[in-house]
Amino acid sequence: MSNTLWLVVPAAGQGRRMGADKPKQYLTLNNQPILAHTLARLHAAFPQARLVLCLDSDDRWFDPTWVPFAQWQRVSGGAERMHSVLNALQAMTAEGSDLVMVHDVARPCITRDDLHALYQAAQTHSGGALLAMPVADTMKRDNGDQLSQITEPRDGLWHALTPQSFRYSLLRHALEQAQQTGTVVTDEASAVEALGEAPRLVSGRRDNLKVTHPDDLALAAAILAAQSATASNRSS
Repeated sequence: MSNTLWLVVPAAGQGRRMGADKPKQYLTLNNQPILAHTLARLHAAFPQARLVLCLDSDDRWFDPTWVPFAQWQRVSGGAERMHSVLNALQAMTAEGSDLVMVHDVARPCITRDDLHALYQAAQTHSGGALLAMPVADTMKRDNGDQLSQITEPRDGLWHALTPQSFRYSLLRHALEQAQQTGTVVTDEASAVEALGEAPRLVSGRRDNLKVTHPDDLALAAAILAAQSATASNRSS
């Protein structure tokens, strides 16, 4: 079985909810773009991995010096996330048993421990694995008009995070099947689930923040500072 690890990072989105003058992956966080932080975290955990970066064909902000990987390639992003990931899979020279790990570019606070835990789970579980977080809050369903209609039981509910990791052949088949049926999936796990597989949920850290709204930038900076301080205390 192949030990090659491929990292797919969809980064073709426009991040319109940020209300900024550029896509959110290029907004500055501690003097570096979010994209550079995310790639650095992935490289620290898996320096020998092969990276496939999905970028908009008209992207004018990207700088290849931000990529720390020795082996990497750029592919064009698609209309939706799933199309970007499928473009990446189709551009790879991968074997069916290779592991593919897909990570949101807007999650710069991912830790090495979580990445390694996910890798181990995906290696041993045929249905793949994803980082996730058990729901801790009371869940409300509205009536379509922002009025609380019912309280949903949270037992067994998880927030899906990234990365998500699957064998190449399984993930490609799942996304191609979704495309053929006209189904738009918002994460890789849902496409794999549609094939009857049950990916393993790997409990991840709550500070694996996805930068989506303007105030998330300050929160991400605080998280990175706290993580750095914790790492310094461990090494001293």
